Amino acid sequence: MNTIPAQELKRRGIAAVDELIEKGDVHVIRNNQPQYVVLSEARYQELVAEAESGYLARVRTALEEVKAGKGQKFTSADELLKALETDEPA
Repeated sequence: MNTIPAQELKRRGIAAVDELIEKGDVHVIRNNQPQYVVLSEARYQELVAEAESGYLARVRTALEEVKAGKGQKFTSADELLKALETDEPA
Protein backbone atom coordinates (compact mmCIF):
# COMPACT_ATOMS: atom_id res chain seq x y z
CA MET A 1 0.00 0.00 0.00
CA ASN A 2 1.30 3.43 -0.99
CA THR A 3 0.98 5.57 2.18
CA ILE A 4 1.88 8.97 3.51
CA PRO A 5 1.32 10.36 7.00
CA ALA A 6 -1.05 13.34 7.16
CA GLN A 7 1.67 15.30 8.98
CA GLU A 8 4.02 14.83 6.01
CA LEU A 9 1.32 16.05 3.66
CA LYS A 10 0.73 19.05 5.89
CA ARG A 11 4.44 19.80 6.06
CA ARG A 12 5.34 19.32 2.38
CA GLY A 13 2.04 19.92 0.66
CA ILE A 14 0.92 18.22 -2.51
CA ALA A 15 4.53 17.74 -3.61
CA ALA A 16 4.72 14.88 -1.12
CA VAL A 17 1.92 13.12 -3.00
CA ASP A 18 3.41 13.82 -6.44
CA GLU A 19 6.32 11.48 -5.75
CA LEU A 20 4.07 8.62 -4.62
CA ILE A 21 1.15 8.92 -7.04
CA GLU A 22 3.31 7.64 -9.89
CA LYS A 23 3.39 4.27 -8.09
CA GLY A 24 -0.39 4.14 -7.59
CA ASP A 25 -3.11 5.39 -5.27
CA VAL A 26 -1.88 7.13 -2.11
CA HIS A 27 -3.44 6.38 1.26
CA VAL A 28 -3.20 9.23 3.74
CA ILE A 29 -2.65 7.97 7.29
CA ARG A 30 -4.13 9.97 10.15
CA ASN A 31 -4.13 8.77 13.76
CA ASN A 32 -2.46 5.53 12.60
CA GLN A 33 -5.43 4.70 10.34
CA PRO A 34 -5.96 5.14 6.59
CA GLN A 35 -8.35 8.09 6.32
CA TYR A 36 -8.15 9.29 2.72
CA VAL A 37 -7.09 8.07 -0.70
CA VAL A 38 -5.56 10.34 -3.32
CA LEU A 39 -6.01 9.21 -6.93
CA SER A 40 -4.64 10.50 -10.19
CA GLU A 41 -7.26 11.96 -12.52
CA ALA A 42 -6.74 9.04 -14.91
CA ARG A 43 -7.32 6.49 -12.11
CA TYR A 44 -10.42 8.38 -10.94
CA GLN A 45 -11.88 8.40 -14.46
CA GLU A 46 -11.13 4.67 -14.75
CA LEU A 47 -13.02 3.94 -11.52
CA VAL A 48 -15.99 6.08 -12.59
CA ALA A 49 -16.14 4.32 -15.96
CA GLU A 50 -16.00 0.89 -14.28
CA ALA A 51 -18.80 1.85 -11.87
CA GLU A 52 -20.98 3.10 -14.72
CA SER A 53 -20.27 -0.01 -16.75
CA GLY A 54 -21.21 -2.24 -13.82
CA TYR A 55 -24.41 -0.28 -13.24
CA LEU A 56 -25.43 -0.59 -16.89
CA ALA A 57 -24.68 -4.33 -16.85
CA ARG A 58 -26.92 -4.81 -13.79
CA VAL A 59 -29.74 -2.82 -15.40
CA ARG A 60 -29.45 -4.82 -18.64
CA THR A 61 -29.53 -8.10 -16.70
CA ALA A 62 -32.59 -6.97 -14.75
CA LEU A 63 -34.39 -5.95 -17.94
CA GLU A 64 -33.58 -9.29 -19.56
CA GLU A 65 -34.96 -11.10 -16.51
CA VAL A 66 -38.17 -9.06 -16.64
CA LYS A 67 -38.58 -9.78 -20.36
CA ALA A 68 -38.06 -13.49 -19.65
CA GLY A 69 -40.84 -13.38 -17.05
CA LYS A 70 -38.52 -13.91 -14.10
CA GLY A 71 -39.64 -10.77 -12.29
CA GLN A 72 -42.05 -10.69 -9.38
CA LYS A 73 -45.12 -8.49 -9.12
CA PHE A 74 -46.24 -7.00 -5.85
CA THR A 75 -49.66 -5.53 -5.12
CA SER A 76 -48.36 -3.01 -2.61
CA ALA A 77 -45.23 -1.38 -1.30
CA ASP A 78 -45.73 -3.22 1.99
CA GLU A 79 -45.73 -6.55 0.17
CA LEU A 80 -42.51 -5.59 -1.61
CA LEU A 81 -40.85 -4.49 1.64
CA LYS A 82 -41.88 -7.72 3.34
CA ALA A 83 -40.37 -9.76 0.48
CA LEU A 84 -37.16 -7.76 0.71
CA GLU A 85 -36.94 -8.28 4.48
CA THR A 86 -37.44 -12.04 4.26
CA ASP A 87 -35.56 -12.36 0.97
CA GLU A 88 -38.17 -14.90 -0.11
CA PRO A 89 -40.39 -14.82 -3.19
CA ALA A 90 -43.94 -13.65 -2.59
